[in-house]
Amino acid sequence: MSDYHINIFYSEEDGGYIADIPDLDSCSAFGETPELALEEVEKAKKAWIEAAHQSGKPIPSPRYRPVIYQVTH
Repeated sequence: MSDYHINIFYSEEDGGYIADIPDLDSCSAFGETPELALEEVEKAKKAWIEAAHQSGKPIPSPRYRPVIYQVTH
């Protein structure tokens, strides 16, 4: 089984990096660096899945795959 896709981007408003997992509703985390945001979202993913198990909610399979592209000038 493949793992969930994670987006990491810089937020001017928050003054740091946001990491989110599109397949897991509202699963995101903040970090001062991309690496810290990734560490935190991995913790959030584990907590999200554990909470879903405990409450009997379905856990979606990884399905989000972004389009990777490069803009040339």
